[in-house]
Parts: sequence; C-alpha cells; structure tokens
Amino acid sequence: MTWKQVFTSSIGKKLVMAITGISLILFLVVHVGLNACIWANDGGEMFNRAANFMGSNVVPRILEVGLFGGIFLHIIQGYMLTVQNRSKRSIGYAVDYGNRGSKWYSRSMAILGTLLLLFFIMHWKQFWIPSRFTGVDEVQLSNGKSVHNLYALMRDTFQNLWVVILYVIGCISLGYHLAHGFQSAFRTIGVHNNRYNKMISAVGYGFAVIVPLAFAMMPVSFYLGWVN
Repeated sequence: MTWKQVFTSSIGKKLVMAITGISLILFLVVHVGLNACIWANDGGEMFNRAANFMGSNVVPRILEVGLFGGIFLHIIQGYMLTVQNRSKRSIGYAVDYGNRGSKWYSRSMAILGTLLLLFFIMHWKQFWIPSRFTGVDEVQLSNGKSVHNLYALMRDTFQNLWVVILYVIGCISLGYHLAHGFQSAFRTIGVHNNRYNKMISAVGYGFAVIVPLAFAMMPVSFYLGWVN
C-alpha cells in the first residue's frame, strides 16, 4: 500500500482511523490519570504539580503536537469514510434490521464524533488556550515553585451549571464513541480472533464506561463541592 492509498483508499482510511484512535485511547489514559489528582483533596497541590510537569517538559510538549495532528487526522478521515460509505449505500437496504444488525451508536459515529469535536473546542478554549497563550494565575507550591494554578481554573469553570451539563453530555458521547471505536480499532489492525475477541470486548466496554464516567465526575465534584 502506497502513502497515497493510506489516505485515499477505504482500507487505508480505516487503518489511519484505527492507529490514531488507539493513540487517542492512550492519551485518555494519561489525561484521566492526571486529572484524577484533583481527588487528592489537597487544594490542588498534586494536580498542579502533575499539570506543570506535563506542560513544561520537552517530551510531553512534542507529544502534544502529535496528539493534535492525530485528533484532526482522525476527524478528517472519519468524515471522509462516512461520506464514502453513504455514497455506496445511497439506495439503502431492503430491510432495516436496526439494532439487530448493529448497535445504534456504531451507526452514529459521525454524529457522536461531531458532538465530541464541539466538546473539544469548548475544552480547548476554557483550559488549553489559557494555559498556553492567554495566561493563568500562578500559585506557589509547597516546595516554593510557582506554577499555573490550573486547579483554580477548573474549580472556577465548573461553578457554572451549564458548563457542567455540557461536559457530562460530552462524556456520554465519548462513552458511546469508545463503545464501538475501541473494538473496531483493534479489529482493523488485525487483533480479531476467537481467542481475544471476548477479552477485547470486555476491556473495550469497561474502558468506555470507566474513563468517561471518571471525566464526568470531575466537573460534578467541583460543582457539588466534593473537592476543595
């Protein structure tokens, strides 16, 4: 397969979607682990330390560039595959099997992906852009080092109920997107046989529930005052 076919053929697009999808899954593991530091309930000390490490070291910053590239490539290829598949099925099926043929969320990946894109734009505007460009107030850690007080930014942002609701909706969309995308990505790269299917399915559904639920509980925890 040539480089051109990787980005233009149906198989190539699916392969790109799978590779970028798995990369984004790994990012979610890191991101949810870092954000879970808010539950240390230490006034943001642990979270701000972790956030400062990720934002000030060379390797995470380089990976951040690759992350953005992967996100946009995943989105573009996803839309292209959707358009391509719909053009091939323009007449439609004689019988609509509904959920007997496939789950509704597997047929709605483009819609779920669009909701996630809108969610990401809001998230970047509220957190990533201030931390990289417009500036965030600083706080002094227990070791005397001054860092961006991203914990306070999260706490203040999630005092607005409408923001919390939108984040929860975004996390629900992420959960359904992962419910199909996790298993689909591994099938595409060839990890698909009777020995591993049940394990991948169980891990995929577990990941699709636990990670989005953890993300959703973060704004809820701030809004309800469960963390200080």
